[in-house]
Amino acid sequence: MNEKNAIIPEIIDNLRRVFQVVNAQSKKAELSTGLTGPQLWTIKTIAETGPIRISDLARKIYLHPATLVGIIDRLEMRGIVMRTRSMRDRRVVQVDLTNAGKALVAKSPQVAQGLLVSGLETLPTANLERIASGLEQLVKILGAQELPPQLILSPEINIPRRKSGKFSHKQNQAKEANHV
Repeated sequence: MNEKNAIIPEIIDNLRRVFQVVNAQSKKAELSTGLTGPQLWTIKTIAETGPIRISDLARKIYLHPATLVGIIDRLEMRGIVMRTRSMRDRRVVQVDLTNAGKALVAKSPQVAQGLLVSGLETLPTANLERIASGLEQLVKILGAQELPPQLILSPEINIPRRKSGKFSHKQNQAKEANHV
């Protein structure tokens, strides 16, 4: 058996494990809270920081602010979060948990996205670059370079950070299909 035949099953099995954990955590979160993984991750992060500007929250959970605003809108409609404008600068909007949101966080399970981010943040840059390169290769193998990055087990799409700020035609179609 050559070296590739030993490594490929390891890669496939590890991908399966990642999908299993993310799927199990997301289902557990949704069953116990009624929230998607990204929504739960958002409120857990707000709980850790207290009132926070949406732009700062977006950076903290690695989402584009426009994507996060959609999540915040849905959480606000459910009475889980509230937005307040700064008295000093009316352009600044902060988001915080309501009492219902705090109660939900207290009884909620761990979120896979939070585990993933906190683990990645502890790695040296060289390791992160290797992981990024490997994942980029997997995306190319699957021909998924043009797919907009949909949040894990959620209809939300994280708006890609493109230098031009423009989507490709396929990305616009996928985004419109998911936000109808």
